Amino acid sequence: MTEYTRRHSRWFEQILLSYLFQFFTGGILLIAVTAFPIWGFQFWKSNDPNLNTSLVSTLTAFFISTFSLRKIFRLPGSETVSYVIPVATLCFIIPILYILFARLTYSIQIMLIGYIVTLAWCYLGFFLGRRYRMVRYALLPFGEARDFGTAHGALFEVLKLPSLENQRFNAIVADFSSKEMPPEWEKFLARCTLSRIPVYSTKKIKEALTGKVQINHLSENEFGSLLPSSFYEFVKRLIDVFAALVVIPFLLPFMILIAFLIRIESPGSALFIQTRMGFRGKTFKMLKFRTMFQDKKGGGFTGAEDDPRITKIGRFLRKYRVDELPQIINVLLGHMSFIGPRPESFDLSQWYENDVPFFAYRHVVRPGISGWAQVNQGYAAEVDGMKVKLEYDFYYIKNFSFWLDLLITFKTVKTILTGFGAR
Repeated sequence: MTEYTRRHSRWFEQILLSYLFQFFTGGILLIAVTAFPIWGFQFWKSNDPNLNTSLVSTLTAFFISTFSLRKIFRLPGSETVSYVIPVATLCFIIPILYILFARLTYSIQIMLIGYIVTLAWCYLGFFLGRRYRMVRYALLPFGEARDFGTAHGALFEVLKLPSLENQRFNAIVADFSSKEMPPEWEKFLARCTLSRIPVYSTKKIKEALTGKVQINHLSENEFGSLLPSSFYEFVKRLIDVFAALVVIPFLLPFMILIAFLIRIESPGSALFIQTRMGFRGKTFKMLKFRTMFQDKKGGGFTGAEDDPRITKIGRFLRKYRVDELPQIINVLLGHMSFIGPRPESFDLSQWYENDVPFFAYRHVVRPGISGWAQVNQGYAAEVDGMKVKLEYDFYYIKNFSFWLDLLITFKTVKTILTGFGAR
């Protein structure tokens, strides 16, 4: 029986490309450029109180930075070097804040050099990883697998014969719904599996590359995979409450100023309160800053940029998502989360449930101020746009995790700065 070799499966490749090797190599480099120049090669014998605090904090920040980036870069739409600085900065800010809060002694020199080394190591890892770890797929020439092209972060090659022809691939991709596949190709897939080469369906690879779950092919067996982790749901709720309690005192003066400006420009309440469909299909009152005149008529949806109902201050609030700030109160009350599928109005939800399959399933997690669909698609009100949005929402539910939430957070900041998807 023919045996094949999986790409990057040799022992030295597994060692060199493993996270443990990269972390320990980077950690040794970090110690060499921070501890050695100050405390010498036997730095652990030093009585300097700054040693433990600074070195442990720096190594911890380095570990979390490299580990987090490795997790984030595996998610669709994240293959960009722009995430290195925000992730590393956040990972260093947290221990520094703890040190300041606990009033511990530390060396700013060690922390600064460690931060620079971490950035350099992460940048090096990104560029080397993009070159040597780019996933290479072998496609079977049947069904929709023939339509795959070269995508960002992956290489595809269509096989002409049921053989790998001495080539090494990370995985094999096949359209299992195709009825064109001859028996010899099915035997070829079996040989690949016995050789420890993964065989994936085209549907799974599409999800991994596009960040969307196709809703027109869902079966009853897939709803089990769409159940979010109850443990992370609990942890996320704790994070939401803590974050809301921290940011509300800082944002409150700014929110009062916005409310004052809204009232100056047009009469009426500064807040817009609307019934939305929320967690597990329960309705709640969602808060927003009012961005429209109350005495002007318009269409059912706010789709046009020149909608006459939108005030001047409202146009700015919408573009940079500032009108969503009052929803932090909804987060604190448990109606919403900072990250999750965007809640729709009760009337729209009823309409979508009649026209969009599986729409109600998006309520299995708490709705969010920002979400996977918002940072990838922007605003969508029509049914076709909602179907695409639902595909993004299902991907979020299926991959419900801290790392996806962290990626959405970074993308949200970018969205706010660029005004992407404003309406």
